[in-house]
Amino acid sequence: MKLSKLLFAALIIFSSSATFAQGDTETDAHNLTITIPEVALLDLEAPSNNTNVSLVGTHSTEAGDPVAFNATNNSIWLNYSSIIGGSAKRNITVKITNGDVPNGLSLKVKAGTANTALGKGDFGTPEAAAVVINKTDDTQIISNVGSVYTGTGINKGHNLTYSLEQNGSYADLKHNGAGETLTITYTLSDD
Repeated sequence: MKLSKLLFAALIIFSSSATFAQGDTETDAHNLTITIPEVALLDLEAPSNNTNVSLVGTHSTEAGDPVAFNATNNSIWLNYSSIIGGSAKRNITVKITNGDVPNGLSLKVKAGTANTALGKGDFGTPEAAAVVINKTDDTQIISNVGSVYTGTGINKGHNLTYSLEQNGSYADLKHNGAGETLTITYTLSDD
């Protein structure tokens, strides 16, 4: 009887260890979540970090000649980083958010083709011609921005070229002393 009890106890021990071992195998698995953040960042860069621009009409020394508004400035570079969600693209718009363009003039800006040397991704497409910047509307300057980064600093992203154009009557032009300071705002937003 002792032997049968001993055999029964040994059988229970062997069967219980086999039961515990059945949960583990030579492989196992777990979940890991990867999250890609949505990103929409925009920055303006210029030499010496000075993004102030000055456009001045020029006059000749000959009486009877008009003041020419042919000055341009291309010292500013537009840099951006973007991770989009789904298939939607983004646009970059420009607007005057403070100040007024003097009467008789139009302020324009042209974004150059992206310098892609130090960036990667789905760069935006600049408008084919310079756009007029105004105070009432956000004007699209770059479209179809996807998931991309341009690199940061000058000579990266899109070079911006500002210009003045005389429009309307020459009689509308008035001397404005120290000049009119405007705030130009760029916005990276979803379509």
